[in-house]
Amino acid sequence: MARYCVLFNPKSRNKTGGQETRKLEQVLAGNELGFTDVTTIPDMKQFLREPDPETHLLLSGGDGTLNRFVNDAGELAASRPVLYWPAGTGNDFLRDIGKQGTTEPVEISRYLKNLPVVTVNGMSRKFLNGIGYGIDGYCCEVSDRLVAKSDKPVNYTSIAIKGMLFAYTPTSAVVTVDGVRKEFKRVWLCPTMNGRFFGGGMMPTPNQDRLADNPKLVSCMVWHGTGRLFTLMAFPTVFTGAHLKYKKNIEIMSGRNVSVAFDRPTALQIDGETVLNVSEYSVTVN
Repeated sequence: MARYCVLFNPKSRNKTGGQETRKLEQVLAGNELGFTDVTTIPDMKQFLREPDPETHLLLSGGDGTLNRFVNDAGELAASRPVLYWPAGTGNDFLRDIGKQGTTEPVEISRYLKNLPVVTVNGMSRKFLNGIGYGIDGYCCEVSDRLVAKSDKPVNYTSIAIKGMLFAYTPTSAVVTVDGVRKEFKRVWLCPTMNGRFFGGGMMPTPNQDRLADNPKLVSCMVWHGTGRLFTLMAFPTVFTGAHLKYKKNIEIMSGRNVSVAFDRPTALQIDGETVLNVSEYSVTVN
């Protein structure tokens, strides 16, 4: 019989993360499981400094939970084996590492090392999947407002369609990657990615490899210059990577230092967590 310390996020998957986590009692039947709400741990670094070598550490939640863990744990995030049980909404991290639909916890320690850092509105945070800027950030902003008002599931597709048709106005942007500066008009999306997926299955950078080394790079994708109707009709291609065929409107740049500046503030998301009123962000790879 093995012992597991299960850190779970009750707010994940539209506040059903606790219920999803309890499925581990069947998955790991016959083992000893201790459950701790990750949002109640005041000092994650101290928590990890006092490990029981005989106890397995298991995270349960979504992409936001993983983001919170790597930032709260700092250099200790990958200091011991870490298991992961998906209990989120989008689960883009799991999709990217090829473990979508898993029926048992996945060991993820190697993915928590050498993560890129985003600096935005005076704060710096590591991220696992990507930075969503543009209409993706807008969708997160709207969904957060809806979740605050109701427990009903949020329809991201509906939010995106309304945004592309009416509510969201594209911006002008200046994107600088490893010192090369480019200007773009009518920018709809401008994410910088460590993995391939964000936003519940969108794949803006199909060739990005989170484990690539020598050198380690991130990829910035710019969707620009399209009108509302064309954007709406072409947008589904970003879920398959087929958007790359629109060569006049899609540009991907890879590097170690990325900065993006919009001509007006919009919302941004970091692994699904929303940051409001953002005019610019920068990403660095150690």
